[in-house]
Amino acid sequence: MATAEQIKSLIRSHLSDDGPPGTGKTMTARVLAHELRMPLHTIQVDKLVTKFMGETSAKLRQIFDLIRDEPGVYLFDEFDAIGGDRSLDNDVGEMRRVLNALLQFIEQDASDSMIIGATNNPDLLDRALFRRFDDVLTYEVPDESARQRLAENILAVFINGRLGWKAILKESEGLSQAEVSQACLDAIKLAILADQQSVSTEVLVKTLRERKQTHKR
Repeated sequence: MATAEQIKSLIRSHLSDDGPPGTGKTMTARVLAHELRMPLHTIQVDKLVTKFMGETSAKLRQIFDLIRDEPGVYLFDEFDAIGGDRSLDNDVGEMRRVLNALLQFIEQDASDSMIIGATNNPDLLDRALFRRFDDVLTYEVPDESARQRLAENILAVFINGRLGWKAILKESEGLSQAEVSQACLDAIKLAILADQQSVSTEVLVKTLRERKQTHKR
Protein backbone atom coordinates (compact mmCIF):
# COMPACT_ATOMS: atom_id res chain seq x y z
CA MET A 1 0.00 0.00 0.00
CA ALA A 2 1.23 3.50 -0.78
CA THR A 3 2.39 5.73 2.05
CA ALA A 4 0.78 9.09 2.85
CA GLU A 5 3.71 10.90 1.24
CA GLN A 6 3.36 8.82 -1.93
CA ILE A 7 -0.33 9.63 -2.08
CA LYS A 8 0.42 13.34 -1.70
CA SER A 9 2.89 13.04 -4.57
CA LEU A 10 -0.04 12.15 -6.83
CA ILE A 11 -1.51 15.59 -6.15
CA ARG A 12 -0.12 18.87 -7.33
CA SER A 13 -0.73 22.20 -5.96
CA HIS A 14 -19.23 17.85 -6.12
CA LEU A 15 -18.75 19.16 -9.87
CA SER A 16 -18.30 17.43 -13.20
CA ASP A 17 -16.78 19.23 -16.20
CA ASP A 18 -16.75 17.86 -19.73
CA GLY A 19 -15.81 19.32 -23.06
CA PRO A 20 -12.99 19.69 -25.59
CA PRO A 21 -9.45 20.59 -24.49
CA GLY A 22 -8.78 24.26 -23.86
CA THR A 23 -12.39 25.29 -23.20
CA GLY A 24 -11.92 26.33 -19.56
CA LYS A 25 -12.47 23.22 -17.44
CA THR A 26 -9.26 23.58 -15.42
CA MET A 27 -9.72 27.34 -15.20
CA THR A 28 -13.14 26.73 -13.64
CA ALA A 29 -11.48 24.70 -10.89
CA ARG A 30 -8.95 27.49 -10.30
CA VAL A 31 -11.67 30.12 -10.06
CA LEU A 32 -13.74 28.00 -7.66
CA ALA A 33 -10.72 27.40 -5.44
CA HIS A 34 -9.93 31.13 -5.45
CA GLU A 35 -13.50 32.15 -4.64
CA LEU A 36 -13.79 29.52 -1.88
CA ARG A 37 -10.36 30.50 -0.51
CA MET A 38 -9.32 26.87 -0.64
CA PRO A 39 -6.22 25.19 -2.09
CA LEU A 40 -6.56 23.52 -5.48
CA HIS A 41 -5.19 19.98 -5.81
CA THR A 42 -5.08 18.18 -9.16
CA ILE A 43 -5.09 14.39 -9.05
CA GLN A 44 -2.61 12.95 -11.55
CA VAL A 45 -4.78 10.06 -12.69
CA ASP A 46 -2.07 8.57 -14.90
CA LYS A 47 0.04 7.96 -11.77
CA LEU A 48 -2.96 6.73 -9.81
CA VAL A 49 -3.69 3.75 -12.06
CA THR A 50 -1.33 0.79 -11.67
CA LYS A 51 -1.16 -2.73 -13.09
CA PHE A 52 -1.26 -4.38 -9.67
CA MET A 53 -4.61 -5.76 -8.58
CA GLY A 54 -6.18 -3.79 -5.77
CA GLU A 55 -3.51 -1.07 -5.62
CA THR A 56 -5.47 1.56 -7.57
CA SER A 57 -8.51 1.17 -5.30
CA ALA A 58 -6.25 1.38 -2.24
CA LYS A 59 -4.72 4.63 -3.54
CA LEU A 60 -8.21 5.99 -4.18
CA ARG A 61 -9.18 5.24 -0.58
CA GLN A 62 -6.13 7.11 0.68
CA ILE A 63 -6.90 10.08 -1.58
CA PHE A 64 -10.44 10.26 -0.23
CA ASP A 65 -9.03 10.07 3.31
CA LEU A 66 -6.95 13.12 2.36
CA ILE A 67 -10.02 14.82 0.90
CA ARG A 68 -11.75 14.28 4.24
CA ASP A 69 -8.83 15.42 6.40
CA GLU A 70 -7.52 18.35 4.31
CA PRO A 71 -10.37 20.49 2.89
CA GLY A 72 -9.72 21.84 -0.59
CA VAL A 73 -10.81 21.72 -4.22
CA TYR A 74 -9.75 18.35 -5.68
CA LEU A 75 -9.67 18.12 -9.47
CA PHE A 76 -9.60 14.64 -11.04
CA ASP A 77 -8.33 15.47 -14.53
CA GLU A 78 -8.92 13.02 -17.41
CA PHE A 79 -11.62 11.47 -15.25
CA ASP A 80 -12.50 8.87 -17.90
CA ALA A 81 -9.24 7.02 -17.09
CA ILE A 82 -10.86 5.69 -13.92
CA GLY A 83 -14.52 6.44 -14.57
CA GLY A 84 -14.97 4.57 -17.85
CA ASP A 85 -18.26 2.95 -18.77
CA ARG A 86 -18.48 -0.52 -17.19
CA SER A 87 -20.47 -1.82 -20.17
CA LEU A 88 -17.71 -1.26 -22.72
CA ASP A 89 -16.44 -4.44 -24.37
CA ASN A 90 -12.80 -3.63 -23.67
CA ASP A 91 -13.37 -3.13 -19.95
CA VAL A 92 -11.52 -5.40 -17.55
CA GLY A 93 -12.55 -6.68 -14.17
CA GLU A 94 -9.97 -4.70 -12.21
CA MET A 95 -11.06 -1.35 -13.66
CA ARG A 96 -14.67 -2.24 -12.91
CA ARG A 97 -13.69 -2.73 -9.29
CA VAL A 98 -11.86 0.61 -9.35
CA LEU A 99 -14.94 2.37 -10.73
CA ASN A 100 -17.20 0.70 -8.16
CA ALA A 101 -14.84 1.86 -5.41
CA LEU A 102 -14.81 5.40 -6.86
CA LEU A 103 -18.61 5.52 -6.96
CA GLN A 104 -18.77 4.38 -3.36
CA PHE A 105 -16.17 6.89 -2.16
CA ILE A 106 -17.93 9.81 -3.87
CA GLU A 107 -21.34 8.77 -2.53
CA GLN A 108 -20.03 8.44 1.04
CA ASP A 109 -18.05 11.68 0.96
CA ALA A 110 -19.17 14.04 3.71
CA SER A 111 -16.10 16.25 3.76
CA ASP A 112 -15.86 20.02 3.39
CA SER A 113 -13.89 19.57 0.16
CA MET A 114 -15.14 20.10 -3.39
CA ILE A 115 -14.56 17.23 -5.81
CA ILE A 116 -14.39 18.02 -9.54
CA GLY A 117 -14.10 15.50 -12.35
CA ALA A 118 -12.96 16.82 -15.73
CA THR A 119 -12.90 14.93 -19.01
CA ASN A 120 -12.44 15.58 -22.72
CA ASN A 121 -14.43 12.39 -23.47
CA PRO A 122 -17.76 12.51 -21.60
CA ASP A 123 -19.20 9.70 -23.75
CA LEU A 124 -16.71 7.30 -22.17
CA LEU A 125 -17.92 7.96 -18.61
CA ASP A 126 -20.14 5.52 -16.79
CA ARG A 127 -23.64 6.97 -16.46
CA ALA A 128 -23.69 6.21 -12.73
CA LEU A 129 -21.00 8.86 -12.21
CA PHE A 130 -23.28 11.67 -13.31
CA ARG A 131 -25.74 10.84 -10.51
CA ARG A 132 -22.97 11.25 -7.92
CA PHE A 133 -22.31 14.90 -8.78
CA ASP A 134 -24.48 17.86 -7.84
CA ASP A 135 -23.84 19.67 -11.13
CA VAL A 136 -22.61 18.76 -14.60
CA LEU A 137 -21.14 21.52 -16.76
CA THR A 138 -20.60 21.05 -20.49
CA TYR A 139 -18.06 23.27 -22.25
CA GLU A 140 -18.21 24.08 -25.94
CA VAL A 141 -15.87 25.93 -28.27
CA PRO A 142 -16.69 29.68 -28.28
CA ASP A 143 -19.08 31.22 -30.77
CA GLU A 144 -18.26 34.28 -32.89
CA SER A 145 -19.24 36.80 -30.24
CA ALA A 146 -17.18 35.05 -27.55
CA ARG A 147 -14.16 34.73 -29.86
CA GLN A 148 -14.22 38.44 -30.69
CA ARG A 149 -14.55 39.48 -27.03
CA LEU A 150 -11.72 37.12 -26.08
CA ALA A 151 -9.43 38.48 -28.80
CA GLU A 152 -10.26 42.10 -27.93
CA ASN A 153 -9.50 41.47 -24.24
CA ILE A 154 -6.14 39.85 -24.95
CA LEU A 155 -4.99 42.23 -27.69
CA ALA A 156 -6.13 45.27 -25.68
CA VAL A 157 -3.67 48.12 -26.33
CA PHE A 158 -2.34 46.30 -29.40
CA ILE A 159 -5.55 47.14 -31.25
CA ASN A 160 -5.03 50.40 -33.10
CA GLY A 161 -7.88 51.17 -35.44
CA ARG A 162 -10.30 48.64 -36.89
CA LEU A 163 -9.49 45.00 -37.41
CA GLY A 164 -11.03 42.84 -40.13
CA TRP A 165 -13.21 40.83 -37.79
CA LYS A 166 -14.99 38.98 -40.58
CA ALA A 167 -11.72 37.35 -41.71
CA ILE A 168 -10.53 36.86 -38.12
CA LEU A 169 -13.73 35.18 -36.98
CA LYS A 170 -13.81 32.95 -40.04
CA GLU A 171 -10.23 31.80 -39.45
CA SER A 172 -10.84 31.20 -35.74
CA GLU A 173 -13.97 29.09 -36.23
CA GLY A 174 -13.76 25.77 -34.35
CA LEU A 175 -10.85 26.83 -32.15
CA SER A 176 -11.05 26.62 -28.36
CA GLN A 177 -10.62 29.54 -25.98
CA ALA A 178 -7.05 28.43 -25.25
CA GLU A 179 -6.18 28.24 -28.95
CA VAL A 180 -7.63 31.68 -29.72
CA SER A 181 -5.80 33.11 -26.71
CA GLN A 182 -2.48 31.62 -27.80
CA ALA A 183 -2.94 32.87 -31.38
CA CYS A 184 -3.50 36.39 -30.04
CA LEU A 185 -0.38 36.16 -27.86
CA ASP A 186 1.60 34.88 -30.85
CA ALA A 187 0.37 37.86 -32.89
CA ILE A 188 1.46 40.27 -30.13
CA LYS A 189 4.93 38.69 -30.06
CA LEU A 190 5.26 39.08 -33.83
CA ALA A 191 4.19 42.72 -33.60
CA ILE A 192 6.77 43.44 -30.89
CA LEU A 193 9.53 41.69 -32.83
CA ALA A 194 8.65 43.78 -35.88
CA ASP A 195 8.71 46.93 -33.72
CA GLN A 196 5.01 47.51 -34.39
CA GLN A 197 2.67 49.21 -31.93
CA SER A 198 -0.38 47.18 -32.95
CA VAL A 199 -1.45 43.82 -34.33
CA SER A 200 -2.66 43.77 -37.91
CA THR A 201 -5.50 41.69 -39.29
CA GLU A 202 -3.07 39.83 -41.55
CA VAL A 203 -0.78 38.81 -38.68
CA LEU A 204 -3.65 37.65 -36.47
CA VAL A 205 -5.21 35.65 -39.30
CA LYS A 206 -1.79 34.06 -39.88
CA THR A 207 -1.36 33.00 -36.23
CA LEU A 208 -4.94 31.72 -36.09
CA ARG A 209 -4.34 29.67 -39.23
CA GLU A 210 -1.22 28.17 -37.64
CA ARG A 211 -3.22 27.24 -34.54
CA LYS A 212 -5.89 25.63 -36.70
CA GLN A 213 -3.30 23.55 -38.52
CA THR A 214 -1.92 22.40 -35.16
CA HIS A 215 -5.47 21.67 -34.00
CA LYS A 216 -6.07 19.33 -36.96
CA ARG A 217 -2.99 17.19 -36.31
